[in-house]
Amino acid sequence: MRRLFSKNSVRWAIVSALILLGLIETQRYPHSGLVQRIESFLSDERLKVWPAAPDRNVVIVDIDEKSLAALGHYPWSRHILANLITQLTDKYNVKTVGFDIMFSEPDTSSGYATIDALAKKEFNDVPQFRARIEALRPELDYDARLAKAIHGKPIVLGFFLSDPPSIGVPPTPAFSITDLDGRALLTMERLSYQGNLPTLQKAAVAGGFFNADVDEDGQIRSSPLLAKIGDHYYESLALATARVALGGTRIRPDFPKVTVLESQEAARDYGAAENIVIETDTPPYKKKFAVGDGVRMNIYYRGPGGPRGGGFNYVSAVDVIRGKVAPEVLAQKIVLIGTTAIGLNDLRATPVSASFPGVEVHANMIASIFDGKIKLKPGYDIAVDLVQIILLGVILGGVLPRLKPVASIFFSFAIAAGVGAFNFWMYQSFNQILPLATALLLILGLFIVNVAWGYWFEYRNGRAMVNLFGEYVSPDLVAKMADNPHRYSMEGENRELTVLFVDVRGFTTISEGLPTKQLREYINIYLTAMSEDIRGNRGTLDKYIGDAVMAFWGAPVPLPDHAARAVESAMKMQISAHKLNQEFIMRGWPALKIGIGLNTGQMQVGDMGSKIRRAYTVMGDAVNLGARLEGITKEYGVGIVVGELTKLAAPEFVYRELDRVRVKGKNEPVPIFEPIAKQVELDDSMRAALALWHTALSLVRSMEWDQAQSIIAQLHGQYPDDYLYQLYLERIAQYRTNPPEADWDGVTNYKTK
Repeated sequence: MRRLFSKNSVRWAIVSALILLGLIETQRYPHSGLVQRIESFLSDERLKVWPAAPDRNVVIVDIDEKSLAALGHYPWSRHILANLITQLTDKYNVKTVGFDIMFSEPDTSSGYATIDALAKKEFNDVPQFRARIEALRPELDYDARLAKAIHGKPIVLGFFLSDPPSIGVPPTPAFSITDLDGRALLTMERLSYQGNLPTLQKAAVAGGFFNADVDEDGQIRSSPLLAKIGDHYYESLALATARVALGGTRIRPDFPKVTVLESQEAARDYGAAENIVIETDTPPYKKKFAVGDGVRMNIYYRGPGGPRGGGFNYVSAVDVIRGKVAPEVLAQKIVLIGTTAIGLNDLRATPVSASFPGVEVHANMIASIFDGKIKLKPGYDIAVDLVQIILLGVILGGVLPRLKPVASIFFSFAIAAGVGAFNFWMYQSFNQILPLATALLLILGLFIVNVAWGYWFEYRNGRAMVNLFGEYVSPDLVAKMADNPHRYSMEGENRELTVLFVDVRGFTTISEGLPTKQLREYINIYLTAMSEDIRGNRGTLDKYIGDAVMAFWGAPVPLPDHAARAVESAMKMQISAHKLNQEFIMRGWPALKIGIGLNTGQMQVGDMGSKIRRAYTVMGDAVNLGARLEGITKEYGVGIVVGELTKLAAPEFVYRELDRVRVKGKNEPVPIFEPIAKQVELDDSMRAALALWHTALSLVRSMEWDQAQSIIAQLHGQYPDDYLYQLYLERIAQYRTNPPEADWDGVTNYKTK
C-alpha cells in the first residue's frame, strides 16, 4: 500500500484537493458563481425536458392581437373591462378573476370630466344641463362602471411594489408584524407601492403584487409569495387569487416548532417559514403548502408558454366579451386576465422561453398551489451534497486509477447518470430540489485527472505497444499487450511459430489484362480480405510482397494453438477468395485463385532490418519451407499445403497426404498435406475416400502400379475435378514407361522455388 501511494502520491494529492474543494463548496461559503450558474443551467434543462403536466383549472383571458384589432388599442376604456368582468362572472360563472393589470389612473376616455367641468362653470346657471349630466354619470363614469362590475365579485386586482412616492392605494394587508409573535419573517421588502384607484381597490375582494423578481441572468425562476411594506405583509397576485378561489378568509405563515427562544435574536434565527396556511370558513378549513427561503416559490413551468405552449387554456378577451367561448371552458375556473400582445411589453425571460407571457408566470404558481407540485430545497440539501461528495470521492478515487480510459469514461458516465437519476427521482417523486452541480463537477474533475495521469504516466506505455504492433496484429491482441506492455518487446527470440504464405495464381496475366486503376482496386480488395481473415484469428500480418501476403501465428503474443489458428485461417481465406472470385467475374475481371503454404517450426522472430528500415518479422529454415510449400500448391492442384509439423500440431483437422517432396535448398524430404476439414465436420463418404487414397499412395510408393492405378481411377471417377488423382494417374503411366530405381524412396524432387 505504501509503495502504491508513493508511486501515485501526486495523483492522490490532486484527487484529495478536488474532494476538499467539493466539500468546501457544499457549505455554500465561499459560494462559487460557476457552481451556481451550472446549478441554474441543470435546473433549466430539467424544466425543459420534464415540464409539469398541463393545468386545466386555470384559464388565461388574453388581451391578444385579435382583441386589440377588434376593440382598439390598449389601454381600453374601463367600460370594456367592466363588460368583460360581467361576462366572466355572470354568464360563465368563473370561480375567481385575477388581473395582471393595474388601474392607478382615472379613465377619462368618456369625456365625462370635461362635461362635468362645464356644468360646474360655464353652464352652472342651467339646471337642466346639470341634471342631465348627473343622469349620464352612471354611463360615462367608466371607473364607476368598472367598480360596480367588480363589487361583490371574486375579483383580485394587481398592484406593483416600488420605491417612493406611493401611488393609489394598496389592498388590505394579509397580516402585520404584530401578528408574528415576535418572529422576524424573512421575505421581500419594499418601501412603497403603485396601487389602484381607491374606488376600484375598495370594490375588489383582494389584491396582490405582480412584481417580476429576476435572477442575475435576467430569468424568472422563482417568485415571492409575500412582501413587506412598512409593518405590513402583502400577498402576491398568485397567492391572493388562489386564496380567493379557495374561499380563504386569511393567510398566515407556519413556522418551525421552537421550544425556547432565548432572545429576539434567537427568534430571528427561526425566521424561515416552512409553510403558508390559507384559512377558510368551510371544510377542510385550511389549505397548507410548503414554501422556500424568503417565502418564495420555485416556479414549476408547464411548457414553453403562450397559447400554443399547451400548459394552460388561452381564450381571447374579445371572444369572452362577445360570448363566443364555450361555457365549459370557463365554468368554475380560475381566470387570469393578462396579455401576450408583443406591443404591451409583458413578456418575460424564463428557463423555458425567452419570451414568456408574464401572466402565465402567475398561472404556474396558482396551479402549483392547487396540485401541490411545489419544488423546494429541503432543509437537509447541504447534508445530501456533503454525503454525495464524500461517496463520490471514495468510489471514483479508488476505482478510476484501476481502469483504462474507455472503461473510465463508461464508469464515470454511469456514476454521473446514477447521481442524476437519484436527483430526478427526488425531484419528481418528492418535489425536492437537491444539489447536483458540485457532484457532477467532482466526477468530471476526477475523471480528467485520472485519465490525464493514466495517459502521461501509465497508458503511454500501452500506446507505445500499439504503435509498435498495431499494424501487425489484431486490435484484441494489441489490447491484451497494452495491459502488460512490459511482457512484450520487439527484441529477437527463437520460438516455435506457424508461418503462412499466400499468393495469387497467374497474377502476371491478371496484371496485363486490367487497366491500372482496376488492377489497383482488384489487388486492394484481395489484400484487405486476406488481411482481415489473418488478423481476425489473431494472426500477425508480416508483409505484402506484391500480390503475396506473409503472416505468422504465435508472436508477439504466445498462442498455444498457433498451428490450428493458422490452418483455420487458411481455410477461411480460401472461402473468402471464392466469394471474391464470384464478385470479380461479375465485374468482368479475371478469376481469382490463390495458393497457401503453411509450416510450423522453430523460427527467429523480432525486429530485424537495417539502420534505414526495420520490421517485425520471422526468419529461419521453417519460414523458407513455408514459402516453398505455397509455391508447390499449383503442382498438386490444391489450395492449401501444410508441413508435417503443422499437421501434428493441429490434430483437430483431417488431412490428405499429397506427397513426400525435396524442395530446393533442402536435402531432407518432407511430407506435405492438404487440410480437408475439421474432424467433426467430415462426412463418411469423404472419410472413406481419404482412406482409399492413403492406401493407393502407399501402393504407389511400393511401386505396385496396377493396384494403385485401380484405386486412383476409382477415386478419379468419383471426383473428376480433383486434379490430384489425374496427376498420380499420369505419374503411374510415366513410372510404367520409366520405372524408378529399385531403392526409390517415393520422394518427388523440386529444383525450383
